Amino acid sequence: MRRRLVISYLLLMVLVLIALETPLAATMASRETEQVRADRLADATRFASLAGPALRDGEPGPIESELSSYDNLYGIGAAIVDRDRSTPVASPRWQPGPGTAAVLDIALSGQQTSAPESVWPWTTGPVVVAVPINDGGEVLGAVVIVTPAAPIRRAVVAWWLLLALAGLLAVLACVLTAFGLAGWVLRPVTELDAVTHEIAEGDRGARVQHRLGPPELRRLAASFNHMADVVSDVMDRQRAFVAHASHQLRNPLTALRLRVEELGPSLTDPEGRSEHRLALEETDRLALVLDALLTLARAEREENERVTVDAAAVAASRVAAWAPLARHRSVALRLATTDAPAYAQTVPTAVDQALDALIDNAVKFSGAGGAVTVTVARRDDGVALEVRDSGPGMTESQLGQATERFWRAPDAQNVDGAGLGLTIAAVLVDASDGRLTMRPGESRGLIAALWFPAPEPDPSAEPMDDELAADLRSAPAR
Repeated sequence: MRRRLVISYLLLMVLVLIALETPLAATMASRETEQVRADRLADATRFASLAGPALRDGEPGPIESELSSYDNLYGIGAAIVDRDRSTPVASPRWQPGPGTAAVLDIALSGQQTSAPESVWPWTTGPVVVAVPINDGGEVLGAVVIVTPAAPIRRAVVAWWLLLALAGLLAVLACVLTAFGLAGWVLRPVTELDAVTHEIAEGDRGARVQHRLGPPELRRLAASFNHMADVVSDVMDRQRAFVAHASHQLRNPLTALRLRVEELGPSLTDPEGRSEHRLALEETDRLALVLDALLTLARAEREENERVTVDAAAVAASRVAAWAPLARHRSVALRLATTDAPAYAQTVPTAVDQALDALIDNAVKFSGAGGAVTVTVARRDDGVALEVRDSGPGMTESQLGQATERFWRAPDAQNVDGAGLGLTIAAVLVDASDGRLTMRPGESRGLIAALWFPAPEPDPSAEPMDDELAADLRSAPAR
């Protein structure tokens, strides 16, 4: 945008310079020509007053010496032409030039004249001046002076070069001023764009300086800051409400569950015991929903604090934690990874909670006899984790809705869960600048993939010697 503004300013300046300097250049050329023309007409008029005897009596008289002296002094040829267009008297350098015949015709008709009107840098012909010689009202002939145009052209070119230099300096000043003006005008817009990206990346404390640029953009910056404050306050209130509501509902829910549980021994009807068991399950499910909402509110409130974790070790611990449930449901849960550490930079507990949500869903939907495989690998300057299951999988449209809050697949409405596990995982992965993707398996099932960036290398750390690293790897553990 700055370039377009500078180009528009520059184009306007060039048009103004052309409009001003074009007539000025023409005036300079006309002035130089007119000055030479006036001098030559004065000289020709003086020669015409002396040339009468030469044409009337056929005697050159003093005019011949005058023309010779004029020619030697100025290098300009002049001649006396009679009515028969013969030249009884001429200077040594006299040479008729282009346009001499036309000028002579006008002079012999009794009018003094000259040609051309203006000498331009591309003009090649001389300046021709003719003054009639009168004797008692009768035109006896004319004085013709032919002046070389080279000196006039040099003077005109010099003036034009001076004008071009002045225009170039004006354009340069315009460019510098335009860049400064465009920067002054666009600096608030540039900062507004940068702050918008910062807020979109999660820095809700970023604000625009509202003391830069024109008054209109200052008001825009102030309005943007006010809007950002309002939006940030609304989001804080919303998240605080979710967290507070989830926390405050835990105590009444716990008391309600205890009361419902105490009703169990007093129920003797089998149908009543069944309803009692369902009521306890619903209270447990509601407790899970409140826990998930509280976790989600905390995850969205994180200010992108980063920690470095060993994703391979975390994956091993989570697989070990879920192994009893997998065995209980007759699901084969295994970890496919190397012993080498795979370090990732994430927000706290991002890898733990994301793997918990993915493994929970995989074990839950694989069914008896199914298999769940967790893979950890270093990939694309980061760490990739995959959870593969042998369940029914999801369609393309379902994959697009899987991370929405409280969304449940149509065929999973009766399965335990709150519909917030994948949502929490997506929030934590996004806050870690990672990726969560899901795709159908090769034959069946679902592949949920996580990717987290690797930590930045420490420039102050010295590289370990290869022999020392080999000794450390081969040393026995104590």
